[in-house]
Amino acid sequence: MDEAITHLKVPMDRGERHVCLGPHGSVAHVTRVLRMISGRWKLPILFRLFAAPSMRTSQLMRDIPGISPKMLTQHLRELENDELVARQDFGEQPPHVEYRLTDAGRGLMPVMIALREFSRSHPAIEPRRHPN
Repeated sequence: MDEAITHLKVPMDRGERHVCLGPHGSVAHVTRVLRMISGRWKLPILFRLFAAPSMRTSQLMRDIPGISPKMLTQHLRELENDELVARQDFGEQPPHVEYRLTDAGRGLMPVMIALREFSRSHPAIEPRRHPN
């Protein structure tokens, strides 16, 4: 935790910039998390699983309008590989599979809520048009 405190400041000394910009610096860590949650359907999946302790694939399909079975499966696998979502197969016929957030996935939700609040407090502004 102490390490994170130093990452709140951007070092001005060239020799210390690796703290933010190096391969293990703040930028690399934030980029990694953004990669984990990027994708059209990952945020809706994460928020739905945050709202319910566990969900079956069919429930997620119903709750996320417009998602195809292929994309749901693909994004769930990626979230599972990134250890944000856990898959539980009950080994039954017909197949009974449920998904839930892992501890890491639940730990990410306060960050998502903070991003939502940031967005609410900073309404979209139309970009300025440059005269030609």
